[in-house]
Amino acid sequence: MLKIVIGHSDDVDSRDAIIEILTQCKKDLGKLKPNAGLLFSSIDYEHVVMLKSIRRKFPGLELIGCTTDGEISSILGFKEDSVTLILFYSDSISIKAGLGRDLSKSIKNAAKDAVSTAKKKLRKKKPTLCITVPESLTVSGVKILKGLKHELGNEFPIFGGTAGDQYRMKKTLQFYNDEIYTDSIPVLLFSGPILFSAGISSGWKPIGKKRRVTKVKDNVIFEVDNKPALDYYMHYFGAGSTLFGEYPIAVFNKRTNKNFYIRSPIFFNKENKSITYSADIPKNAFIQFAEGTRDNIISAAKDSVESALKNYPGKNPKAAVIFSCSARKSLLGTRTKEEFNLVKDVIKNDIPVSGFYTYGEIGSCHSCKVTNFHNSTFITLLLGEKD
Repeated sequence: MLKIVIGHSDDVDSRDAIIEILTQCKKDLGKLKPNAGLLFSSIDYEHVVMLKSIRRKFPGLELIGCTTDGEISSILGFKEDSVTLILFYSDSISIKAGLGRDLSKSIKNAAKDAVSTAKKKLRKKKPTLCITVPESLTVSGVKILKGLKHELGNEFPIFGGTAGDQYRMKKTLQFYNDEIYTDSIPVLLFSGPILFSAGISSGWKPIGKKRRVTKVKDNVIFEVDNKPALDYYMHYFGAGSTLFGEYPIAVFNKRTNKNFYIRSPIFFNKENKSITYSADIPKNAFIQFAEGTRDNIISAAKDSVESALKNYPGKNPKAAVIFSCSARKSLLGTRTKEEFNLVKDVIKNDIPVSGFYTYGEIGSCHSCKVTNFHNSTFITLLLGEKD
């Protein structure tokens, strides 16, 4: 049996907020005691108070979480100053948490510590799914994902999003059991008869000819087709263009690939004619400019949910976990709530939904086995169990 419940509160007082959430969860759980949980919270709460309250209520709970750029749930919809909790109960699926510290010192060691800690608790049971909510500001999200793949396997399903701090860009927090960290990577590993599917959509459409990235360092592109990256941009949009931030790039690992991920431009350097993007881009990747209207970006949420439902391997998913990009929220402004309204229109009302706005999304779609790090993207993860 798998039972997934959520609680969500926008009460400004940390104690009152967590009491409200735990009351909501307890009502839906009945006499069941949850095994694990995910906590997504605004940066301004007293997180120690909330974490200790949760663990007092449910001793031994395997809990991870992070601060965000906004929270989502089927209880309150979209909120910017709130906290939401997902609790998992199962008598057949094992769910264990792990944590790796000091990512900025060694991503490899931090990923190894996080995965090995959770695996040790699984007691030789084979993990089949990972959810992670790591640091975003001190290290590259692409490199964090690479570290996890090194420990779990290149085609192991990994989903999640990097932590946020409401665009203050100062410090994000990660949660592990009843403790608070920064510069860390928490993970939940699932083992047993867990069923899942995912939908990934951005609303951005590639335009123009594919070009090859010929010189790049991490997230800075210097040359495209052996020509200065900024010249490539100016060729399309003209010198002094004010459209720079409105046209991200679609990145293809191979020229013939149909699947792509989005990278958003941050700034350009006129002296060396480079362009800095929101996350790493591999050398020899192929890129196209991408365009999207607000309507298309909102519709992507619906496409993401529909894709996840279409590819769900069972009959009745138990819950949906959402990871949407803070860049989408920034672009949509007051229309952000429309994303979740579309989700509610597609998904069954009795399926609990929870999630958060991230600084980068992690996931793989049905047709692409390899997990990628995304920007400006909406990811739906459906969870359930074998019938």
